[in-house]
Amino acid sequence: MTDQTYCDRLVQDTPFLTGQGRLSEQQVDRIILQLNRYYPQILTNKEAEKFRNPKASLRVRLCDLLSHLQQRGERHCQEFYRALYIHAQPLHNHLPSRYALRPMSFLAGLGLAAGLALLLYCCPPDPKVLPGTRRILAFSPVIIDRHVSRYLLAFLADDLGGF
Repeated sequence: MTDQTYCDRLVQDTPFLTGQGRLSEQQVDRIILQLNRYYPQILTNKEAEKFRNPKASLRVRLCDLLSHLQQRGERHCQEFYRALYIHAQPLHNHLPSRYALRPMSFLAGLGLAAGLALLLYCCPPDPKVLPGTRRILAFSPVIIDRHVSRYLLAFLADDLGGF
């Protein structure tokens, strides 16, 4: 996978989040209130008032909030992403940092499926060599994502007769 921290993700996502019309004033206020009420160690009352000041523009307040969280550390950035997910899930799903993670997840799943298929293909039919391997692999689709499990079950269909 990737070693990208929440602070790194926030740096990558800041231009997207501060873009025109991405977050409404109500969503930003809800995020600030959540960080203040549920996690007062992340945003104090004074800081929350500063970031909710209606005299400043929404973009300036949001930029200040994001830079404040980045300076405070990993936990603060993580809680921001949690609040963003709760109050603006459609926007959270389209963050640039999330698109960077998707190909890695796909490649990891593809590598796992290919490795299991290679193990099954190369595994001799003699049960003394790797006893129970096919039996264990027969249950692995329960754990693996539904897209991979279809192919693995089709591949194992011939070997499940003795199971």
